[in-house]
Amino acid sequence: MSKESFKSFARSHTELASYVMNGKTNWQRLYELYEIYGENSSIWNDYFSSSSPSNSVSSVDSGDLSNTLKELMQNIKNIDLGSVQKGITNIQKALGLLQDIGLGKGSGSSVSNYEPRPLYQHFDD
Repeated sequence: MSKESFKSFARSHTELASYVMNGKTNWQRLYELYEIYGENSSIWNDYFSSSSPSNSVSSVDSGDLSNTLKELMQNIKNIDLGSVQKGITNIQKALGLLQDIGLGKGSGSSVSNYEPRPLYQHFDD
């Protein structure tokens, strides 16, 4: 059994995608079941009995979409903006440091304008 045969199996049984999107399983687990049991095993009855392929396509209607949007909004509300701001500030500082290091090597910096004193010249001259 190859990955391509599993992909065609998953495309023909779209309700598997709804299990993955709902977080009840993942594609790796489904692929392992496919490798072990094959297409015609009774193990798939658990996945196919709750909805038919025609129902799973229509289940991505406004009901699931509104639930998904509600979950997305809830996740956005749970974001700690203080930690996001600290992360952005740290990134800005790091980029500034890298820019300073890069400018120190190029022209226009005070380091490149340095001219050493001649060896024969004394401090009191």
